[in-house]
Amino acid sequence: MSDRTTAAETLAAGAPAKSSPHVDAGDAGYSKDLKSRHINMIAIGGAIGTGLFLGAGGRMAGAGPSLAVAYAVCGVFAFFVVRALGELVLYRPSSGAFVSYAREFMGEKGAFAAGWLYFLNWSTTAIADITAAAVYAHFWAMFSDIPQWILALIALAVVLTANLISVKYFGEMEFWFAIVKVAALVAFMLVGIYLVVTQTPVDGHTPGFSTITDNGGIFPVGMLPMLLVIQGVVFAYASVELCGVAAGETENPEKIMPKAINSIMWRVGLFYVGSVVLLALILPYTAYSGDQSPFVTVMEKLGIPGTAGVMNLVVLTAALSSLNSGLYSTGRILRSMALSGSAPKFTGKMNKGQVPYGGILLTAGFGVIGVGLNFLMPGEAFEIVLNFASIGILGTWGMIMLCSLLFWHRSQDGRVTRPSYRLPWAPYTQIVTLVFLASVVVLMWWGGGVGRTTVMCLPLIAAALVIGWFTVRRRVSEIAAERQDA
Repeated sequence: MSDRTTAAETLAAGAPAKSSPHVDAGDAGYSKDLKSRHINMIAIGGAIGTGLFLGAGGRMAGAGPSLAVAYAVCGVFAFFVVRALGELVLYRPSSGAFVSYAREFMGEKGAFAAGWLYFLNWSTTAIADITAAAVYAHFWAMFSDIPQWILALIALAVVLTANLISVKYFGEMEFWFAIVKVAALVAFMLVGIYLVVTQTPVDGHTPGFSTITDNGGIFPVGMLPMLLVIQGVVFAYASVELCGVAAGETENPEKIMPKAINSIMWRVGLFYVGSVVLLALILPYTAYSGDQSPFVTVMEKLGIPGTAGVMNLVVLTAALSSLNSGLYSTGRILRSMALSGSAPKFTGKMNKGQVPYGGILLTAGFGVIGVGLNFLMPGEAFEIVLNFASIGILGTWGMIMLCSLLFWHRSQDGRVTRPSYRLPWAPYTQIVTLVFLASVVVLMWWGGGVGRTTVMCLPLIAAALVIGWFTVRRRVSEIAAERQDA
């Protein structure tokens, strides 16, 4: 389905969007096999990932209960980003998502930068996910003697195989992965609320507000550590934009997307902020560490046979779910870019199952690099790639908000019509979000260590984008000219 026909047909809560003159060849050839239940659970699964299940432990140990504040703040801005993307989707659904919108509003240079920043995000996130999966697997004695890099390779191979079959398999996998994650968090929160209400001792500590007040309060190590963990918290929300990519492979995005996106906000508040608050109430923040999921820590301290193993299986599922999503989304984005000339030709190829296998294999190839990283430095692999993934996420979110801002400007002079489903308080929302994203980069540098090293690599990333653009721009121009002649 072309962008031209889609834009003309799209209705947003009963209001027609003005037809877009933009045509994205990358939208053609896909099956429309994702149903409402898939999109809704993809939206949930995108908001519940490795960053919460694994990353919350180390960040709780570093910032204390104030981590809940960081999750709440970042959650608001994540909602703004996905709401802005939702408005663009209702204007013109596209499997190329924000890359397609960057092409329409910023030209091919913008699309090139948006696409490759997104690839940086997910190629490094894939490394983080297989690293997390390997760390989780070591929880069980049967896997403890297997090197971390082998477990990482197995995780990559399993998810890659499933992702290459068809979008229907991806949708079903993600649906059930999300069901498992939500069910586990609900179960944990029910147990946590019971422990707090009944004040049942856990590892010698009585759950309740005294657990926070007796251990330094909400900011036990000051406010600065809370600010410094924000870049890691941003990583936890890395998949919220996935539902925008998936909209290109569903039949009725104008009906499905608003409901899925609106539900993200309360789910973020419930699952992220609520679970972190419960973690802080149950055990002192010093009981948690970056080496283990905080949910597994609580279950181990409870001493109930088998519960820690079950929760560890859940967090392993979360890591595989995130990897599954990354391979899916980068495959679609790279195909959109390949058909415009800004990505290698092979990433535009599709198999019989209407899956863009070229882009998926390219992302998986970077996952193999992650296997090597797990071999060389298993203890540091997760933290290193998390910082580079955060740069990719910040760049992607920034591009989404820039596209939203340019879309708003075009609507002011009548060149486009905004759908009824809109980002509230535009254009101020976009501007404030862009300022927030820039401040996160500053905080990464301020925190020193791996974060500062990552920020210092920004000129290299920018240089790579410039060199890459000059490498492909002639091919991009030729393809654009051929389409105009056709």
